[in-house]
Amino acid sequence: DVQLVESGGGSVQAGGSLRLSCAFSGYTYSGHCMGWFRQRPGKEREGVAAIDASGTPNYSDSGEGRFTISQDNSRRTLTLQMNNLKPEDTAVYICAASWPGTEGFCSSKREPDFGYWGQGTQVTVS
Repeated sequence: DVQLVESGGGSVQAGGSLRLSCAFSGYTYSGHCMGWFRQRPGKEREGVAAIDASGTPNYSDSGEGRFTISQDNSRRTLTLQMNNLKPEDTAVYICAASWPGTEGFCSSKREPDFGYWGQGTQVTVS
């Protein structure tokens, strides 16, 4: 079974930083696209960033400039470094992996491409 488990969430003051991690197992698709999404209170889930198998990142408007996505395939870990956090970044952050065989541009704007999801980790910025 594919499992994705997030960690690293918490409470931080505005302007602070957090580093989220996602440990994934049972996922062996070599041409993967992996991403971070978030769901803010009362809002729909939205993409934050994605990264393809070659390590090329892609950011949505919400992630551009302050967030950095990276992956360590040897340790099977996906990371999201978040800097200069703002209260509007408060959300549950969720990592996801694409369906095997997914083709095309790797982007968190292509949510239907992602078939495996973690449970999420809460980030609160005050």
